[in-house]
Amino acid sequence: MLRVDLRELQRGPVETNGDLQPDDPVFEGLGLTLLGPVRVEGRLQATGDHDYFWRGRVRGAVELHCRRCLADIEHALDAPIDVLISGDPEAEDNPDVYPLPPTAAAIELGPVVREEVALAVPMYVLCREECAGLCPTCGADLNAGPCGCTAAEPH
Repeated sequence: MLRVDLRELQRGPVETNGDLQPDDPVFEGLGLTLLGPVRVEGRLQATGDHDYFWRGRVRGAVELHCRRCLADIEHALDAPIDVLISGDPEAEDNPDVYPLPPTAAAIELGPVVREEVALAVPMYVLCREECAGLCPTCGADLNAGPCGCTAAEPH
């Protein structure tokens, strides 16, 4: 359940567990290739008047590309989530707080998951530390051995 009615939070913390499929609209435009559902587990609780704290975790897998040889890599996502969601108008400009519209009747956690997934994906990955990369002349994968082209410098 990734949408929590604010009335439920008046009774106490709410468990927020669910799966978001790779084609869920919340992930549109991220430019990520998710390799299965993103599992979300957490607990949302009221911490004050119009303030809520969500502690949880997102898990899943994304396809990335080695920065040296461009090979496809399956990268596991496992990121903690600790966020403050606030309906306080003074908190709207704080980048560490997710704003909650004053007329909201529920908290939608999908946008929070989207941002946390985007932040959890590394910019650059290697298929392995000793990756030899691609030949700058012919583009051959040097992990398979020397390319044999007549480049001016040995590789």
